[in-house]
Amino acid sequence: MGIISWIILGLLAGAIAKFLLPGRDPGGFIGTTVIGIAGAFLGGWISARWLDHPVAKNFYDGATWASAIGGALVLLIAYRIFFGNSRN
Repeated sequence: MGIISWIILGLLAGAIAKFLLPGRDPGGFIGTTVIGIAGAFLGGWISARWLDHPVAKNFYDGATWASAIGGALVLLIAYRIFFGNSRN
């Protein structure tokens, strides 16, 4: 998978993470999108580094999607914990 594929996957993972974790986000739509892209990269890196499952082979692999969505969820939760009260 190339960088464009990871960005597209991150956009979709961010949308899915937002669907799974509804509520107001401090960064709005743009912040959630950036978190989704960063989460896709983070999830892919964690999966390849510590879970011994490189995800750079196929865009439609379930492990690739699970790692991207998981990474986006982790970053979205952390973002809400640290910056949750900045948008009232």
